[in-house]
Amino acid sequence: MRFRATATVLLFAVLIAGAGVTPVQLTHAAGSYCPDPAHVLPNNVPTDLMARVAKTFAIDIASLREAAFVRCVGPTLMGCYIGANLICDKADTRRVLPGATAWCRDNPGSIGIPMSATGHATIYDWSCKGRCAVSGKAVLTVDPQGYIADNWKQIQ
Repeated sequence: MRFRATATVLLFAVLIAGAGVTPVQLTHAAGSYCPDPAHVLPNNVPTDLMARVAKTFAIDIASLREAAFVRCVGPTLMGCYIGANLICDKADTRRVLPGATAWCRDNPGSIGIPMSATGHATIYDWSCKGRCAVSGKAVLTVDPQGYIADNWKQIQ
């Protein structure tokens, strides 16, 4: 009897591995994703949450496979879908950026610095005062966890 149970478990593990399903994905279907301290950082969307995330962002499931993330804020499931100039990583609140500094050295007096130089995570409006990069007013809000608030939506 002990051999049969062990063989069954082994067969189950082989089937899971062959299907590309990880044990973590199985636990999502069995229980609640949030709150779980392991899910406070952005993760790829688990299979059983894909329909809910796709509905929230009004996109098809195929579109979100590589471009959407979920994380927990306490008991609340939040989702982010990467788009043009949208990031799901933490906001960059630094007032000195090497890329902005380099831009101003090459383009003194520019009234704006492109995101290709500042990065897409900065929350400030940047300009050049002579050859010095200057961070202006914050144009994006940062949530309490440090992410750009407008890029994350509550998943229903």
